[in-house]
Amino acid sequence: MFLPVADSPFAVLTLIAAPAVFTNASSVLALGTGNRLARVVDRTRTLVKDLHGAEIDAATRALWINHLGRLEKRGALLVRAMSFFYGAIGCFAAASVVSILGASVVSSQYKWLFEAIVVISFVAGTVGFTGLAVGCSLLVNETRLALRSIYEEAELARSWFK
Repeated sequence: MFLPVADSPFAVLTLIAAPAVFTNASSVLALGTGNRLARVVDRTRTLVKDLHGAEIDAATRALWINHLGRLEKRGALLVRAMSFFYGAIGCFAAASVVSILGASVVSSQYKWLFEAIVVISFVAGTVGFTGLAVGCSLLVNETRLALRSIYEEAELARSWFK
């Protein structure tokens, strides 16, 4: 036997708690992404400084110039990921507020209002979850670019000792 959403106190609690948990996850990912972006900025500045002032061999110079392009791509991916995470935070916050509004009308005579609020909350949560998933996929792509740079640097270093 299933209780209608309006008759279940756990359903209302879930409508409020789930967006709050996802808001926290999005916030942590946005914070971590901001830190990653800062590392990309630091690495870019270091490479530019080293390219400008140091006397380096042609292979290293070519590798570092290639890395600068990759750092630009990484920075763009991180900014896009942060945008999706911030959008997700907004959607989850909206879903939480709308759910609280729904909890206040759950026992009223306006069942259609409650159902409309549930739909709005669900849509906001779904958009937020999609933003969270897209942001995470962008982070995976950025990590792959970072690893490619590490592999190339390691290969160059190994070539010095052959």
